[in-house]
Amino acid sequence: MKSITLQKGQLLIAEPSLLGDFSFNRSVLLLTEHNAVEGSIGFILNKPLQYSIHDLIDDIDASFEIYNGGPVEQDNLYFIHTIPAIIPNSIEISNGIYWGGDFEVTKQLINDKKISKEHIRFFLGYTGWGVDQLQVELQEKAWIVTENTLKDQLLSKSSHHFWKEKIMEQGGEYVLFSNAPENPTLN
Repeated sequence: MKSITLQKGQLLIAEPSLLGDFSFNRSVLLLTEHNAVEGSIGFILNKPLQYSIHDLIDDIDASFEIYNGGPVEQDNLYFIHTIPAIIPNSIEISNGIYWGGDFEVTKQLINDKKISKEHIRFFLGYTGWGVDQLQVELQEKAWIVTENTLKDQLLSKSSHHFWKEKIMEQGGEYVLFSNAPENPTLN
């Protein structure tokens, strides 16, 4: 089977057949790192948790949602954003999306109301794959790889129907799956 060329900045859309996996069922991930030596890292974009940033860090005066980034290191907080000009030490992923940066400066900017939720997203945990592990999952048809056509508008996109929208964009039989119940055994 032909291998798919992966690169950071792409989106991974969970195949409709990925049932029974609480973390990844109906997930859309942003691939934030991919290389042949260390593997791959991504964040789930559409699984908000019941926490706000203030719930986790009480000296931040904001109610930005926290997302489940994936099953790895869920006791650590990560963030991606679109504002590297004001967050020092940001790492470019691609298409105007950046990872991390100076957290103390970020906290102050949020408290000063200079960062809005449309420009930053926080995650507990991340998704990680060892070398070649993601390629194996692609061969097993667990993921659909697409370009991030939203570019730096990605974080302002609502997460509620994001998987459904991305799966419908695939056309064909995927349109049928977009309206299927999340758990077909309950149908």
